Amino acid sequence: MVSVNLGILHYVLDHIYGTILHRAKIGTPFFSKGWGGTNLELLERMVNQLFPDAASLACPPAVIKLTWKTKWETNSACLKEGSFATTCEEELVGALPPECRTARVAFLVPKSVPAEKMACVVHLAGTGDHTFERRLKLGAPLLKQNIATMVLESPYYGNRRPSMQPGSKLLCVSDLLLLGKATIDESRSLLHWLEAEAGISKTGICGLSMGGVHAAMVGALHPTPIATLPFLAPHSAVVPFCEGLYQHVTAWDALKEDASNPIVKCNGEVTLEQVKEKLRSVLSLTDVTKFPVPKNPNAVIFVAATDDGYIPKHSVLELQKAWPGSEVRWVTGGHVSSFFLHGDAFRKAIVDGLNRLPLTKSLI
Repeated sequence: MVSVNLGILHYVLDHIYGTILHRAKIGTPFFSKGWGGTNLELLERMVNQLFPDAASLACPPAVIKLTWKTKWETNSACLKEGSFATTCEEELVGALPPECRTARVAFLVPKSVPAEKMACVVHLAGTGDHTFERRLKLGAPLLKQNIATMVLESPYYGNRRPSMQPGSKLLCVSDLLLLGKATIDESRSLLHWLEAEAGISKTGICGLSMGGVHAAMVGALHPTPIATLPFLAPHSAVVPFCEGLYQHVTAWDALKEDASNPIVKCNGEVTLEQVKEKLRSVLSLTDVTKFPVPKNPNAVIFVAATDDGYIPKHSVLELQKAWPGSEVRWVTGGHVSSFFLHGDAFRKAIVDGLNRLPLTKSLI
C-alpha cells in the first residue's frame, strides 16, 4: 500500500511540476513562431532531408577537428572543453541559426590511464539542459572505473541558443527536427573521434528524456557496436508533444494560424484537430522503432520510471519490443524525481552496457 501511494505521489508531482511550468503558461510556449516554413512544400522538403530512410543514414560519421582548452586538472582527472564545426549537411547548416553551427563539448577523463584501458560515454541533453554541469556530475563518479564522460551541448541550448529564443522553448517545429539531426550527426562524429583519434577501447551513448531519444537514434545508426543507454525516454517525440504534458505548452493557435497560411492543405477553415494530426505526422519521423536495431542490442539498456507522468510505460516497451535483446530497468519514481533520486541506477546501466561490449575491448 505504501509503495502504491508513493507511486501515485511521484506521478502527481510530475503533473504538479508540469502544471507550474506548462499549464500555467509561464513564458513562451513551444513553437510560438509556427512550423518554420511559409508553405507545406518547404517544410516537407526539410523534413525529408532531416530524417530520410534510417538505413541510408547509417554511413560513416563525418570526421571532426576538435580545438581543446583545459579547464582544470587534478592528480586523478582532467576536464577539457572543446569545439568543432557542426557536421550537418551544408544545406541544413544554412537552416541552423548561426549560434548553433559550432558544437561545444566538455571532456572529463581519468589521468594516467592508457586509452586502450579506458571507456567513454557521450552524454546528451534533455529538454532545458543548457549547461554541462548536470551531466558531468552524473559521469564524474565513473572516473574511478576508468570511464570518461563526453558532454555535448545541444543546438538551441546554452551558448548555442539563438538570440531570438528566450529560453528552452523552441520557436518552430522545424527547430526540434534540426536540433535532433544536428545532435545525431555531432554525436556520431564524437564517437568516431573517441574510437579513431583518441583510441578509446569502449564507447557508449546516453541521454535523459529528449537526450535519451537522441541516444537511441545514435546507437541505431552508429556503424560499430556501442553501449546505448536511453534514460526516461519515449519512443518518439509524438508522446510528450501530442499525448503528454508538453501539449499544454504548445502554441496551437500559432500553428493553426501558420497552417492556414497554408502549412496544411485543406478546403475551408483549418481545425485544431487537423493541426494536431499534422504535428503528429511530422513528429512521427522521430519514431525510434523505425530505426535499425543497434549492432549489439545486448548492450542496449533502457532505464524508465515506474510512475512517470511524462512518459507512459507502453512507449518504453515499444522500444524494447522493436529491439530484441535489449533490456528495460525500472526505477521507482516519476520523470522529475528520477533525475535526482536515481543517479546510481543510471551509472550502473552505463557500466553494465559497456561491459556487454566485446571482450576484445576489455578495460582490465
